[in-house]
Amino acid sequence: MDKIIVIDKKKGYTSRDIVNILTKKLNTKKIGHFGTLDPLATGILVMGIGRYTKLCNNEIFNNKTYLVEVKIGIQTDTFDITGKIIKQAPLKDFDINKFKEVLYSYKKTYLQEVPIYSAVKINGKKLLSYAKENIQPTLPKKEVTIYNINFISYKNDLITFEIDVSKGTYIRSLVNDISKDLNYPLTVNNLRRTKQGCFTLKDVSDYEHDNYNFKDIIDITKVTVKQLTKDKEKEILNGVKQKQEKEDEDLILWKKNDQNIFLYKKDKTSNYTKPYICYL
Repeated sequence: MDKIIVIDKKKGYTSRDIVNILTKKLNTKKIGHFGTLDPLATGILVMGIGRYTKLCNNEIFNNKTYLVEVKIGIQTDTFDITGKIIKQAPLKDFDINKFKEVLYSYKKTYLQEVPIYSAVKINGKKLLSYAKENIQPTLPKKEVTIYNINFISYKNDLITFEIDVSKGTYIRSLVNDISKDLNYPLTVNNLRRTKQGCFTLKDVSDYEHDNYNFKDIIDITKVTVKQLTKDKEKEILNGVKQKQEKEDEDLILWKKNDQNIFLYKKDKTSNYTKPYICYL
């Protein structure tokens, strides 16, 4: 089976937990997710099945939208509510207008430091392992982009906002960066991913009741479909690169009648399309 499936992950589950559950339910070992969600987080987890696991780094899944709930007055070592409290401040010292000003200032591209409580590896070892051993390595930084921010509410000690971000953005780190700029403790209280690529919560499958809403590549992005002719069959089956045509989309699906044969992808450094996924 070569499909894409969207799951609404519940709180408390790791992304790997969902992979393990679906591996058993769908009786396949070839399945993977296209972007980790922390156990605290809920919402969209896009997954590839079969040959579509190769799509995990495709740019069509990069951009994500989150609903973020921030607890004010406390800061933790993990940057979220599951961690150990390391700093506190009275609520009377919090300035909501200053918070909004700093929040909106992050609508930009910047170098974000990866949190030590993460699965990112340094020298083959997860940062999380360093944290557990009380070792402080030099944390890597990644360029991330915050495309849009929408402030939603402020009530008692909780703030809610919506944010559109690029691949690799850590919302926990963003909130911690805002906390540093404010010189006031903040931490993520709840986090929900509401969109990834073209997928929203309307696309999710109810895997608990085996009610699946499988997607194919042609359902989720623009694809040029070409029928395999006899003069092209040998070339395509052998993965020979093809000259780009003006009307080609970034992905070109070669079919024989109704059967998917080969998915090609534009090479942005040349005038050719190259083999991406073979369905045979």
